[in-house]
Amino acid sequence: MRSTTIPRWLGAGAAAIALVGAAACSPPTSSTNTGSGSTASSGGAVSAATATSASAMGGMDALVAAAKKEGALNVIALSPTWANYKEILDKFAAKYPEIKITSDQPDASSADEIATAQRLKGQSTAPDVFDISQAVANANVAMFAPYKVAMFDKIPATLKDANGAWVNDYAGLMTVGYDSAKVPAPTSLADLLKPAYAGKVALNGDPTKAGAAFAGVQMVAIAQGGTPDDPTKGIDWFKQLKAAGNFLPVDPTPATIESGQTPVVFDWSYNQVGVLPKLPTWKMWSPDNASLMAYYVQSINKDAPHPAAARLFQEFLYSPDGQNAWLRGGAKPVLFEAMEADGTIDATAAAALPKVTNPVIPTSDQTDKAKAALATAWAAAIG
Repeated sequence: MRSTTIPRWLGAGAAAIALVGAAACSPPTSSTNTGSGSTASSGGAVSAATATSASAMGGMDALVAAAKKEGALNVIALSPTWANYKEILDKFAAKYPEIKITSDQPDASSADEIATAQRLKGQSTAPDVFDISQAVANANVAMFAPYKVAMFDKIPATLKDANGAWVNDYAGLMTVGYDSAKVPAPTSLADLLKPAYAGKVALNGDPTKAGAAFAGVQMVAIAQGGTPDDPTKGIDWFKQLKAAGNFLPVDPTPATIESGQTPVVFDWSYNQVGVLPKLPTWKMWSPDNASLMAYYVQSINKDAPHPAAARLFQEFLYSPDGQNAWLRGGAKPVLFEAMEADGTIDATAAAALPKVTNPVIPTSDQTDKAKAALATAWAAAIG
């Protein structure tokens, strides 16, 4: 889960389950936008700015033509190293070379995306699309343009707004990444309290500020018999970890993982694919009784300067090309089951993902309650 106040940690890790890394491509091209918010399709009666589906514009061909006419797409907070966005942006650019991508603030937070859209409203440089946390999406629905991609009906009802104002796209699994050459493979959280892990177990950031670290505490709380809205048992476990001398107060990075400074790390699965080529001994594990997942949301800025390109980008993200790219980046795409059923899934990448049954997906209310409790209790317990 991306923090709503600070940038995501970019990079590191890989998988016990041999996650497939992203293809190495060049960064997206930057350009100046000259698009118009009133683009109309060549054959449809509905303009791109108000279209709620491709069919409303006359079909995909009409949407593609309108997007190419705009010739630009503004994205924000899409680091190439986050969940395989490099492959996604490069594939979109290769498929539609007439549409130049401007990528702004790649390390920004979800809240930064909204603030930037508000600040640049009415300007050609405003973001066209958002990739944000569910909590930020819930608080800003009025800023989104309802749109239903071609695959909308195959997305579970609980993972989308009924009108298409926002739609979940990809999820990460909270995992314990570890260097199998330096520590034994954990089979339970109790293992991490043993002397073999002395000074070796790190969280990805401060859980009162960083989303990944917070989710790590939340996952432990669930595994210890707690609930998503009460982090008490998770805090107690990390207090035991510190007392045992095993808690490592170092923020992990790809460099600290590769050097062996942080041999055990709590983090999202999609943050742990970049290190594998350099550190093939890096693996991942997750407690069977605490499969914690969190989805990110896609939405369209209702004031997008390039509304057709924004809608075309959404269609691409929910196509097999986009969904399989998430899969290769260590994330679970929202259409995973649908693509398994119709045979469009990348079978190799699917087999590499952790096997998840009955995942826990905390609600915004549960997360807010847990954050409020953690804000004071964490410092008192850990310092």
